[in-house]
Amino acid sequence: MFAVQAHGHDIQTVEGLSHEGELAPLQACFRTHHALQCGYCTAGFLITLTDFLSHNPDPTEEEVRQALTGNLCRCTGYTNIIEAALDAAKRMRTNSEAAA
Repeated sequence: MFAVQAHGHDIQTVEGLSHEGELAPLQACFRTHHALQCGYCTAGFLITLTDFLSHNPDPTEEEVRQALTGNLCRCTGYTNIIEAALDAAKRMRTNSEAAA
């Protein structure tokens, strides 16, 4: 995407996921589940999954796999990434329920 194509839209980068120095739940789950190695693809996975989980807070494993079809990782395989996404979804649901 060219910068001009983003004119008038909000843009979120991986650096904007954390809040006041605390990792977002998805970032924390990536760390807990060792869902990254070289880091090259990590930002894409985090941004893709952040958007996906905002629209689907209780996904199945298959739905997570489908959401990630546009991302390629050559280091980790996808098992830990999917586990991290499912764990993050669960944590985020728990946090939402506790806040309500």
